[in-house]
Amino acid sequence: MRRGKPKKRVVAPDPKYNDPLVTKFVNQLMKDGKKTVAFKIFYEAIEIVEKRLKDELEKEGKTGLDVWKEAMENVTPQVEVKSRRIGGATFQVPMEVRPDRKRFLGIKHIIMFARKRHGKPMAQRLADEIIAAYRKEGGAYKRKEDIHRMAEANKAFAHFKF
Repeated sequence: MRRGKPKKRVVAPDPKYNDPLVTKFVNQLMKDGKKTVAFKIFYEAIEIVEKRLKDELEKEGKTGLDVWKEAMENVTPQVEVKSRRIGGATFQVPMEVRPDRKRFLGIKHIIMFARKRHGKPMAQRLADEIIAAYRKEGGAYKRKEDIHRMAEANKAFAHFKF
């Protein structure tokens, strides 16, 4: 490559929890540049999670943010399949996912499946999806399992890695 790699942009931590991962999540959640609305939705969702899981959290000494982080870990895929064309045939080649892409996929899946839930305010839907991911169920967790299953099924083509 002639050019150097572009510099990674440093994301400022959020005001309430002082965590840059929260800011990344809110940036993905945001629509039409309405960041304050996205922050309100996220913080409200975390409060809903804390209210719903109050008994569980008191026993374990966790907060709503800890539940969200564990939910993120539960939905981040370790491997994914990428299409690779070899000799006229297209193979699904399983590849390990880079750490920054893992985070992005986890965030994307939680938000996507929260948006697919209908009939409630977005904070409520996001809280439902976070709780489902925390309990290893729901759409985002199912997507991760499907990706892992597909990678396992195509393990025979792993030698085609780029």
